Amino acid sequence: MKLALNNISMKFDDITAVDNLTVTINEGELVCLLGPSGCGKSTTLFMLAGLYKPSSGKLYFGEKLVNDIEPEDRGIGMVFQNYALYPHLSVLKNIMFPLKMAKVPKKEAEERAIEMAKLVQIEHLLDRKPKQLSGGQQQRVAIARALVKKPNLLLLDEPLSNLDARLRLEMREEIRRIQQEVGITTIFVTHDQEEAMSISDRILLMKDGKYQQYSPPQDMYDFPENAFVGMFMGSPPLNMIPVMLNEGSITIKDTEQSFPNPLTINQALSSSNEALLGVRAEDWTIAKDTSEIRLTALVELVERIGRDTLLSATIGRHSIRALVDPEFTIQPGDAVDLTIRNDRFHLFDAKTEANLGLKNE
Repeated sequence: MKLALNNISMKFDDITAVDNLTVTINEGELVCLLGPSGCGKSTTLFMLAGLYKPSSGKLYFGEKLVNDIEPEDRGIGMVFQNYALYPHLSVLKNIMFPLKMAKVPKKEAEERAIEMAKLVQIEHLLDRKPKQLSGGQQQRVAIARALVKKPNLLLLDEPLSNLDARLRLEMREEIRRIQQEVGITTIFVTHDQEEAMSISDRILLMKDGKYQQYSPPQDMYDFPENAFVGMFMGSPPLNMIPVMLNEGSITIKDTEQSFPNPLTINQALSSSNEALLGVRAEDWTIAKDTSEIRLTALVELVERIGRDTLLSATIGRHSIRALVDPEFTIQPGDAVDLTIRNDRFHLFDAKTEANLGLKNE
């Protein structure tokens, strides 16, 4: 089912939780609502579920306006953060419960529940009670219960937050497998950008109730529309260095270090010649004699992280982190010349934080 949110806002007294949000979610896609705590992602999910009615704007399921449609009439399945299983019922009866409420004949309800249990790979647990299950198994029960009604839309509200790191990894892969097997449009709320990157077709990134970017995960990582997107996506975060834009060159602020600018600046987005240079940690490398970009950094800390070496350093008085090849022997106190791999950097306006530059092809 295709979803359209047209200028949707949600206000609680004088607080605007979601501010004029417009996005379209295509049928069969898994879309992650991503952002820091309080950004409006769960509020958006609850509006889709019908638990909140938008203060303004229009919400469409397919061609149908659903602003005033009750939750039980929206054709949705929902998995809550705490799974909300009935402790006194068996796994089978938990899965069957929505069908019982819909007065589906018992035999048919049981057959459909077993079918869903097989889909989420818990058919061997049907006689157990929730307290006898692990967190991952409880989550599978909750997903099966949400899907047994054959909804048109599946909503997941931070379903992995109560699991340990290893189980989170396993279950996000399972959620993606189940979603693709069923082909259901799915909205997944999370604050974990790695989680969102790994399973979604598109990510809607929000901040303070406002839209920031809506795109496939790798596009969001590689082509952030503003500085917040660039900083939020990735670990370590995007390095941000104040710079001055000159005719054909970039100068690190408060230093005499500069390098040629290969980007075409969108002057319409520029408020001045001050900008922020955004470089991912993995896009730094040790400069060679032929490197056009050469910035001298003073190393303060060297951390060996598996196959990588993470440098904490300063360029002038600006702190950076760089992932470099461990073949280089670098010690704290060393001065190293860094370059930027394949000109992979961004320029953001210092005031508006809009992405100013597009790489020349």
